[in-house]
Amino acid sequence: MLTTPRAFGPAAARVGHRLPPDGRLTVLGNPGHRRVTLFAAAARAAGLPEPAVLPWIDLLRGTHRVPPGTVLRIESPGEDGAVDALLRGPVLGADYAATRVEGGAAWYAGVTAALRTLAATPGVGLLGDPEEIAVMFDKRRTHALLSAAGVPVPHALEGGAVAGWEDLKARLDAAGLRRVFVKPSHGSSASGVVALEFGPRGRLRATTSVELADGRMHNSLRVRRYQEERQVAELVDRLAPDGLHVEQWVPKASQSGRSADLRVVVVAGRATHAVVRTSDRPMTNLHLGGSRGSLELAREAAGPAWPDLLETAERAAACFPGSLTVGVDVLPTAAWRRTVVGEVNAFGDLLPRLTGLPGGPAEGLDTYAAQLAALGAAPLAAAAPPGSPGPATHPTHSTRPTHPTHPNHPTHPNRPRTEQP
Repeated sequence: MLTTPRAFGPAAARVGHRLPPDGRLTVLGNPGHRRVTLFAAAARAAGLPEPAVLPWIDLLRGTHRVPPGTVLRIESPGEDGAVDALLRGPVLGADYAATRVEGGAAWYAGVTAALRTLAATPGVGLLGDPEEIAVMFDKRRTHALLSAAGVPVPHALEGGAVAGWEDLKARLDAAGLRRVFVKPSHGSSASGVVALEFGPRGRLRATTSVELADGRMHNSLRVRRYQEERQVAELVDRLAPDGLHVEQWVPKASQSGRSADLRVVVVAGRATHAVVRTSDRPMTNLHLGGSRGSLELAREAAGPAWPDLLETAERAAACFPGSLTVGVDVLPTAAWRRTVVGEVNAFGDLLPRLTGLPGGPAEGLDTYAAQLAALGAAPLAAAAPPGSPGPATHPTHSTRPTHPTHPNHPTHPNRPRTEQP
């Protein structure tokens, strides 16, 4: 019988995730996508049967069938044109294009409704809590939850929904905020994110990957700057109907002269993987020109604060106790001595070829193999000899116990989308 490895201890038991007796999993995902194929490769390496695939398009169309006894891993519905068109197309109509930024609220509503349908299917076990996924894909709710749990987060603009540019301008002025990030509440991969700065003598600068063309907003791989107020106003006015989360622009620590942050993957309560992202732009996303930095240099720069940085990521993950795995965006400040959490990502584990932190429970394992290990599977290439103890506590990690579940954990709805580091 498969049991939870000592490396992950009671945290894996706490989230209630287990492999089925025959080890056979089903993945809700987009067939052929690397998320699905990489997870399948990890399952084969662990000696498990090939996972079945439930296509997102079938779930959304209502043509799916999930037999009782199915244990289902939920993967991102992103990066599939047919799925995206089904979710956002009715909103954008004849103007639909995969690069369009608008339609996030409709996308969110469709995905969360589909996941709730699965959660209500008798006899089906989900390796992920649909309501927690809904919160993670609503930046406003995530920020409020983390703040209530005492997890350090950037200061956010209060006062309800942002109506548009004039409303945003007035409220930022009243709050004394001059540099902020304006984020679509339900976006991901920096889609629609605007880094906004107010300078002296009315100067203005908005840095974003959004391209304005013919009254429409498109995602672009080129980060650009808008300095005319009419353009910035158009950006905000077009983003506002889908909901906005506005937070203070936190000056991040640097590495090799570039601003830096980290994506920390937390599996079953333990920080298992981390990647440093650096950029000379406000957004560090790798697909927008960011690059991977040195984890060793980050650990050296943080020094004695490094365990606290990892622990902060674990504290954020503890707010989502029904989620086996989350990706936490950690923003180091004050020369790597302090940390705030920018976002928590339901699908933040797509980090190909990245192995676990040295000395930790996932050393030598990629993010997918680590999740299978937490479920009770031992990867063949890294299986411990029979009777051997699990790995010791990470030497650069906190020795404090895993944080308890936050008592105010939400049980309401809200939305998803794909996250890229």
